[in-house]
Amino acid sequence: MNIIPLIGRHQELFVEDMNAHEKELKDIVSSSTFLVIGGAGSIGKAVTKEIFKRNPKKLHVVDISENNLVELVRDIRSSMGYISGEFKTFALDCGSAIYDAFIKADGAYDYVLNLSALKHVRSEKDPYTLMRMIDVNIFNTDKTIAQSISKGTKKYFCVSTDKAANPVNMMGASKRIMEMFLMRKSQDITISTARFANVAFSDGSLLHGFNQRLQKKQPIVAPKDIKRYFVIPKEAGELCLMSTIFGENRDIFFPKLSEQLHLITFAEIAEKYLEQLGYKAVQVDSEDEARASVSQLSKEKKWPCLFVNSDTTGEKDFEEFFTDKETLDMSRFENLGIIKNELDVEEDKLAFFENEIQKLKQKGHWNKEVLVDLFNTMIPNFKHKETGKYLDAKM
Repeated sequence: MNIIPLIGRHQELFVEDMNAHEKELKDIVSSSTFLVIGGAGSIGKAVTKEIFKRNPKKLHVVDISENNLVELVRDIRSSMGYISGEFKTFALDCGSAIYDAFIKADGAYDYVLNLSALKHVRSEKDPYTLMRMIDVNIFNTDKTIAQSISKGTKKYFCVSTDKAANPVNMMGASKRIMEMFLMRKSQDITISTARFANVAFSDGSLLHGFNQRLQKKQPIVAPKDIKRYFVIPKEAGELCLMSTIFGENRDIFFPKLSEQLHLITFAEIAEKYLEQLGYKAVQVDSEDEARASVSQLSKEKKWPCLFVNSDTTGEKDFEEFFTDKETLDMSRFENLGIIKNELDVEEDKLAFFENEIQKLKQKGHWNKEVLVDLFNTMIPNFKHKETGKYLDAKM
C-alpha cells in the first residue's frame, strides 16, 4: 500500500534534509552504540530501522511486547539483513526492577532513545490507566534518564507529541509535564526531543484500524469534522534520528508546516484508502446499518462507512507543534523546525508533583478528578476538554 497519496501528499517530507546530512549521519551512527526503549512500536520500529541501516557498533532494543520484537527482527532480517555490530532485542518493561538489572549489567550506550509511551487519548477514560500513563510517560522517562546519566551516556532522546503544545487532553498534558522533567535532567545530560503529527497507519491508530476492519469484514467509522497532519512511519523515524544526532540540549524538533504537510480529515483518508484497494466508500447513517450492510456491499466492491462528527473527550480542534511563547529556529534545516529552550527548571512544581503522585499510590485509591486538578496545578493554562464521552463507547 502506498501511504503517501492516502494522506494527501505526493512526496516524503524530509528527503532534502536527509540527503544533505546523510554522510554525517552514517559516520556518527556507524561509530556509536544505541539503546532504543519501546523500539518495537510503530515509531520505535521506524527509528530502529534508521539506525540499523547505518551500521551501528551496537544496537539494543527493549520493548514490553515479545511478539512485536519477534516481528521486528523478522522484518529487519528479511529487508536489511545483518550488520557488523551487535544487534539484540530484550522483552523487558523499562519500569521494572529486571530492566534496572539489565542496565546495571551493561548500560554502556552513546545514545539512548526512549520511544515508549501511552499515546492514546482514550487511555484517560479511567483513573488506573491514567495513572499508568503518568508512570510510563513521565516517571519511567525520568528514571531512564537518571540511569543514562549514571552510565555516562552522551545523549538522551525521547519523543513528545504535538498534543503537548497547549494541551486539551491528559495524554498531551502528561507529555508536557514530561518535558518539564526533561528540563531538570538537562542540567546533567544533553537531551533532545521531537513533536510531530499523527503517524499514519501506526499500531492502534484509527488508520491502522481500517486494515483490521477490512480483514474482519467490518464497516469503517471515522470522524468527518477533524483535520489532522500525518507523517508516515519512515518520516517519524527520520525526525527522531535527526533530533537524536543533531539536536542541541533542550531542542525540540518538529516538521515545518508547509503545503507538503497536508491537513486532511480521517473521512477523506478512508475514501482514498478504499479506492486504492478497489472499493467505493458508501456512506451510511447508523452503526446498525453499517454492520448489517457490510456483507452485501463488499460483494459489490463497495464498503459501508459511517462518517460522524467528533464529540469525545480530549479531541483538539486543531493541531500545533509549538506555542507563540516558544523560540524557534526555522533556518537550520529545510523541512525541520526547532524549538530552542533556555534552562528553566520549576523545581518546586516537580517535587510537588512527585510527592502528590507518591501519596496517591501509597493511599491505594484515587479518582480522575484528583489527577486533573494536579495537572492543572502543573500547567496553569491546561484546558482539559471533558465531554463525558470516550472512543471505547463507540464503534
